[in-house]
Amino acid sequence: MKEKVIERLIRYAKVDTQSNAESTTIPSTQKQFDLLNILKAELETIGLTEITLDENGYLFATLPANTDKQVPTLGFLAHVDTATDFSGTNVNPQRIDNYDGGDIQLKNGLVMSPSYFPNLKNYVGQTLITTDGTTLLGADDKAGIAEIMTAMEYLVQHPEIKHGKIRVAFTPDEEIGRGPHKFDVEKFGADFAYTMDGGPLGELQYESFNAAGAKVTTRGTSVHPGSAKDKMVNAITMAIQFQNEMPKDDVPEKTEGYEGFIHLMSFNGHIEEAKLSYIIRDHDRDKFEAKKAHMLAVEKKIKEQYGEGAITVEIEDQYYNMREKIEPVFEIVEIAKKAMENLNITPVIEPVRGGTDGSQLSYMGLPTPNIFAGGENMHGKFEYVAAETMEQATKVILEIVQLFEAQN
Repeated sequence: MKEKVIERLIRYAKVDTQSNAESTTIPSTQKQFDLLNILKAELETIGLTEITLDENGYLFATLPANTDKQVPTLGFLAHVDTATDFSGTNVNPQRIDNYDGGDIQLKNGLVMSPSYFPNLKNYVGQTLITTDGTTLLGADDKAGIAEIMTAMEYLVQHPEIKHGKIRVAFTPDEEIGRGPHKFDVEKFGADFAYTMDGGPLGELQYESFNAAGAKVTTRGTSVHPGSAKDKMVNAITMAIQFQNEMPKDDVPEKTEGYEGFIHLMSFNGHIEEAKLSYIIRDHDRDKFEAKKAHMLAVEKKIKEQYGEGAITVEIEDQYYNMREKIEPVFEIVEIAKKAMENLNITPVIEPVRGGTDGSQLSYMGLPTPNIFAGGENMHGKFEYVAAETMEQATKVILEIVQLFEAQN
């Protein structure tokens, strides 16, 4: 099983599937179909049924039940796209067997050192898959795909393992927050689902941020600097004024756990116009709403100073904390927890400081907690995953389906 997940991850990682937030198409990049078509053929070879790949990049498949019991239909999901933060082109994974706990040499003189990435010490003696230092790896979430695929193959090959109907979904555009936008929950037909999209061993998550995006535009008046007195209005200065009104400590680099933030993602402009892009995050719904209200209050203040057309703040909610939708069916978290404990894995239950496809799917009627897939240092050139963690994630899937069958 270990070699299976390694082979699959390396093969999938070499396919460029980066999404693109600037695109208006679904999926945002056609190259995501390059991997989706490979996965479709692989599902057919393994022996799954009801395999469909639609024009929006949603690949669904079924492993039929092999029990007479009435068991809920379970779904397992992973996304094919990789993050936009770093290059995903010409990915060349490195395999390091029996990691010795020391520095890992990457290309161009780069070194991945446990002195800077102390979690590496957790994997001494294990097999690591790393980048070569020129791209991200894409274990987020191709490790999850490899785990689901390997688990389904194992179940087909071991019919003595009894399980209910299982649905599989490989989806696009998770990294840009659009993963579920065209996901047909009714067609998928699962009662509950799990995303295999978490980080290190044991992660089990059913709480996510409430999330919104904000676009701020300031508008000024350009006049020759030599004669600008009492005439020029500088949009850049106005934008800086707006940013300076944001809470100084509610930023990603100063927060952790349940602490939310307002994060300035980009800032560009000139005297006539400046644009700022923010993301707003908080696990607490009231605090989330307060952050949005604060931004609108600052907008009002600047309008009072410069005029009605001087600034526009557009805020759009993106997803909400999935805890609200998962708590009424909390047994799905308890079963995942028990599955880990049965495998001598210590569950690490903590909030997602981000969102998963499950954040949106839970509000669409498909409660979907998140389970570890193994990736560390995701979205960058120091990304890596331990094969042993991927193998354990695969076993968690197998244990979950057996626990659901046994309790019904």
